[in-house]
Amino acid sequence: MIVSFSLENWMSFRNQVTFSMVASRERQHGDRVPKLDKYQTRVLPVAAIYGGNASGKTNFFKALSFAKALVVKGTQPGSPILVEPFRLDAKGANQSSRFDFELLIDEIIYEFSFAVTRRAVLEEKLVAITSTSEKVLYHRRDGKPNFDDSLVKDQFLQFAFQGTRDNQLFLTNSVSQKVDKFRPVYDWFKDTLELVAPDSRFEPFEQFLDEGHPLYSTMNEMLPQLDTGIAHLGGEEIPFENIPLPGPLKTMLQEDVKEGTTVRLLNERFVVTRKGGELIAKKLVTYHPKADGTEAKFEIRQESDGSQRVIDLLPAFLELSAQVSKKVYVIDEVDRSLHTLLTRRLLEAYLASCSTETRTQLLLTTHDVLLMDQQLLRRDEMWVAERDATGASNLLSFSEYKDVRYDKDIRKSYLQGRLGGIPRILLGGALTNPCLTEESEGDD
Repeated sequence: MIVSFSLENWMSFRNQVTFSMVASRERQHGDRVPKLDKYQTRVLPVAAIYGGNASGKTNFFKALSFAKALVVKGTQPGSPILVEPFRLDAKGANQSSRFDFELLIDEIIYEFSFAVTRRAVLEEKLVAITSTSEKVLYHRRDGKPNFDDSLVKDQFLQFAFQGTRDNQLFLTNSVSQKVDKFRPVYDWFKDTLELVAPDSRFEPFEQFLDEGHPLYSTMNEMLPQLDTGIAHLGGEEIPFENIPLPGPLKTMLQEDVKEGTTVRLLNERFVVTRKGGELIAKKLVTYHPKADGTEAKFEIRQESDGSQRVIDLLPAFLELSAQVSKKVYVIDEVDRSLHTLLTRRLLEAYLASCSTETRTQLLLTTHDVLLMDQQLLRRDEMWVAERDATGASNLLSFSEYKDVRYDKDIRKSYLQGRLGGIPRILLGGALTNPCLTEESEGDD
């Protein structure tokens, strides 16, 4: 779980901004807020970030994407770090960008932070936090690892640090060198943090081609309940030579797909597998009920944008609702192409599965003010992103506003501009085309 996340000098975030998932003292919906008894605190299962266009919501999402890519994929030798500092003043481009995470991993809180420029990692620190103390496992600065006393004599760790490039995180290199001491943090970024952009496709869609997959039946039970018109999903096997792909790509697949392995082609939702030396292709299709009791088959591309978005998002909500899951999903523009009641139903279903013992989290950005409802979300679960006159973004929790009571119509206050985060629209009156004059408006 994300306990908190701070960023500084990243895109529109010039000054340090801290996003905290630590629950406030309010009691509303307390039965679904996970408790960390060891730390005597509670961590929220959901957070919704509102704000006008260009307020910083997507830049917040991109900061998490950047951090995940830097940890998991790393950098190539001699390549720049693809950091994007604040560009609207002279200082930002010459200063480092900083990222600081507090993460709950296997009931232990870790603080992982780093400061980077396009050329190098200037600072990196990993701290294990217990209920009574903090242990700095390593603190990379001035070219030294500064290991904890319990690790300083580990010669292999010293060797791994010496092999860490200036443009590379030590966390990333240590895992590549098979150092397991810090692997839980690396694995959290790799396997637990899931990022869903507005145009993302659900990658492991092949599970809906397999009737034996645990999510297959659940997905197909829920789709008809969400008014998509889809009775169920399925897979259709097609000859490999009939796949509508460019010749060079087909040749590459024939050469690269090994026996027993599967390759996903996201745009068209194909999977290609080699069995018995032959390439077998399947594609995801939908089935709609007909009046005579039979079914009509549709290509995925023939479905509405909303139905495709449901197909992409529903697996995430199902996984979040699983009691054994520890996933953290961050969904940018969750309401894109979805009716507000459908978005709310997905959110309600997830929250109904949360308890004091669950460890999943859902962070989302949205423009859907109908979700801004204290019957659905707590005040500390609702945030607003706002850009000031200098172009710098900030994040504020609604719980920080003293006049936002638990029984207040928070939506009305937001739309009236009392909480910030709404667009400052200067355009007034009717839209006109300056190219049209009275003489050129055309004849009747």
